[in-house]
This record gives sequence, structure tokens and C-alpha cells, in this order.
Amino acid sequence: MGRKNKKPKWLPRIKQRILRYSFYAFAAFLGITLLFRVVPVPFSSYMAQQKVSHLLNGESYPIKYQWVSLDKISWQMQLAVIAAEDQKFAQHHGIDWDAIDKALKYNKKSTKVRGGSTISQQTIKNLYLWHGQSWLRKGIELPTTLMVELLWSKKRILEVYLNIAEFGNGIFGVEAASQAYFKKSAKQLNQQEAALLAAVLPNPIIFKANKPSAFVQKKQRWIMRQMNALGKGYLTQLN
Repeated sequence: MGRKNKKPKWLPRIKQRILRYSFYAFAAFLGITLLFRVVPVPFSSYMAQQKVSHLLNGESYPIKYQWVSLDKISWQMQLAVIAAEDQKFAQHHGIDWDAIDKALKYNKKSTKVRGGSTISQQTIKNLYLWHGQSWLRKGIELPTTLMVELLWSKKRILEVYLNIAEFGNGIFGVEAASQAYFKKSAKQLNQQEAALLAAVLPNPIIFKANKPSAFVQKKQRWIMRQMNALGKGYLTQLN
């Protein structure tokens, strides 16, 4: 009789370690996410990624970042990013499947890539993950977004998004952006200024708020029309 194929003795130990470390990672993520429900976010994964990348290249990369609560951000700015990025923000549970389906169909026919990410997904990407097109990142991003939607309110997601979004080279968060471009606090931003800041998302390195191209100005006007259509009352739908 031939020998039976036996599993290596070390295999169960490896599986146990993987399960143990996966549990630790999940517990750490859960703890941090619960903490960030109420505590200002000190920095994001993307900020750290950019800082380290520039340092490795021997480049200086000063970061301008100042956390402010949502009540210190003008309602126009809050509405502007929703109008520009995710008009179903109040209705969906983190993922806009229709937007993803439309983006996939568009990308098959066009050389330009269109995203279908919600504000919730972008918040998760900036806070915990890395930038760039990757199925691995998407695979982590989707369940993480759904969990954060369960643990945080819509207002908290919007608050974190506005505080950690990149608005220029080394400029993170709407307060730093408002001070850098308009010399005023985020609470004082008007509709035109808010729409301009929203217009440079999600690529503020190419599209500049201090030197808006014709494309950015066109997008700014479109965002203002969308803001008028949604109305200030839209924000009351956020829990």
C-alpha cells in the first residue's frame, strides 16, 4: 500500500497564526474606527504615504492640516462636495452600485477612467488605504466602507472627509485649503469658493484652486447649479 498524503505538521500552526493575526488586525481596525467616531483624526494613511514618499526621494514635504468640526465648515462647502462627488450620499449605505455600474460601462468605451466611488469610499481610501488602481485595494475598501457606515453617522463621514481630503500639494482638509487660498476660515466660505474647492477634487495636483483652468471653472459653475438644485435642505437628511 502507498503512503497516505499527510499534511505538513507546520501547516495548522501557520493557519492558526494567520487567523490570530487577522483577528488582531480586525480588532485594531475596529478600535481605531470606534475611537475616530468622536476623536479628531490626527493624520491619514494618505498623508503618511505622501510624506514618506517625498522623504525617500530626498524632498521636503511640509503638511498643512488643521482639524475643524463640521459646525465650523460652511454649509455651502458641505453641500458643494456632495453636489460634486456623491449626490446620493444621504440615501446609500456606503456603496452606490448604480454609479459603479455606469463607471464600468463608461470605462469600457473611453480612454478616460471614471470612478464610481462615494464620499464614504473616498474617506476610507484616504484614511486607511492607499491611492492607485488596485483590485486588492478595492477588495479591502468595500467591506471596510460598509462597516464604517454602520459605526459612523453620515455627518461624521462628511466631517472626516472634508478634514482629510487633499486640496493641493501638502494641503489637507478644508480649513487649511480655505486659509491657503482665500485667507479665511472654512466657516466663512461662500458658494463660489466652496464650488471651486470641490471642483479640484479628486486630483488637486493637476487641477489647481489658485490657478483654475477653463475646465475647473466650468466644473465650478456646474457644481453651483447642482448645489442650487439640491438646496440647503439636503443637509438635513444627514443623520
